Amino acid sequence: MISTEKISENAVLVGVAVQNQSLEKELEYLDELAFLAETAGVEVRKIFTQKLTTPDNRTYVGKGKLEEIKNYLDAEDVKMVIFDDELSPSQLRNIEAELKVKVLDRTTLILDIFASRARTAHSKVQVELAQYEYLLPRLTRMWTHLDKQRGGSVGMRGPGEREIETDRRIVRDRITLLKEKLVEIDKQKITQRKHRESMIRVALVGYTNVGKSTLMNVLSKSDVFAENKLFATLDTTVRKVVIGNLPFLLSDTVGFIRKLPHSLVESFKSTLDEVRESDLLIHVVDISHPDYEDQLNTVKQTLSEIGCSDKPTIMLFNKIDNYTFVEKEADDLTPKTKENISLEELKQHWIAKENSPSFFISAKTKENLHPFRDFVYEQVKQLHIRRYPYDKFLY
Repeated sequence: MISTEKISENAVLVGVAVQNQSLEKELEYLDELAFLAETAGVEVRKIFTQKLTTPDNRTYVGKGKLEEIKNYLDAEDVKMVIFDDELSPSQLRNIEAELKVKVLDRTTLILDIFASRARTAHSKVQVELAQYEYLLPRLTRMWTHLDKQRGGSVGMRGPGEREIETDRRIVRDRITLLKEKLVEIDKQKITQRKHRESMIRVALVGYTNVGKSTLMNVLSKSDVFAENKLFATLDTTVRKVVIGNLPFLLSDTVGFIRKLPHSLVESFKSTLDEVRESDLLIHVVDISHPDYEDQLNTVKQTLSEIGCSDKPTIMLFNKIDNYTFVEKEADDLTPKTKENISLEELKQHWIAKENSPSFFISAKTKENLHPFRDFVYEQVKQLHIRRYPYDKFLY
């Protein structure tokens, strides 16, 4: 796998609010990018934003803003810039030539985090494949040090060009090998899943860092790794859970995120087979997050893309212990904002809005957990009865 050795570094973040998008919304996205950077071990020193109809084709933010960023980097001796979108190879080349520091985009950062979190052979192969597919069109940028040796363009298509083509062949060969490895691993996974076909399968899905692993630990009485960082769980974990006397399988899947790199979506399709083949989904939402509705819609969109939008789903709004709101003064006649809505009002809103059953719990403090567990039991029991009508002695 491509090396991802962690070194404590400082960085600035850069985002562009495009047409029909407010600067406030872009700042919310940059808050998430800052959390990603923190997860990767990077300290964020400053955030730069720019309002443009579309990102600049050459420098993403435009010449003036890039100069402003350069002045800050020079003055504060910061050696890294992280952009909130995936940059094209030419944008990366132009920005690095101007800033003369390390330039990362959102995709590179996510790939780095995935690489550091991969534990099993399956996830390591998936991440390495995504890394090489991202790297392939950007190889030319990595050979810019040869420019100093060229002098002119005519007649100078020698060593540098040959080295690039050699590297491309090496990378393509590695991609082919990794894809073959994934096929073999997927065959093994299919065999494993066939052995579990006699039990109802339930999958936890949701945005990253919403508490899926904590919920898994509570329901299965296991010790799945969980921490307050993005992508704490990368490998799918499956546990046998027994509620009453009824056993079923519960899987904790990789969390979704906005602007997830296409190469990662492709590479992790086999991991998402646990979601595709499940009988029931539990969509976990962090109700305490200020941007939870966008996160919820991101997950729904991803589920739709992998063909799972019509599966039976339980909406589980987690982290009610962290939910806070500001109650309006009695004489304040201005319209309520989302900061002024109480948890009880939110409950009524979502219970009325969602076609799926909705529960509000805290996996951490186990508040309201029993009604949720009882409902899961009833749903699994009905699914089991339909599939195995002669097993009624279980209940």
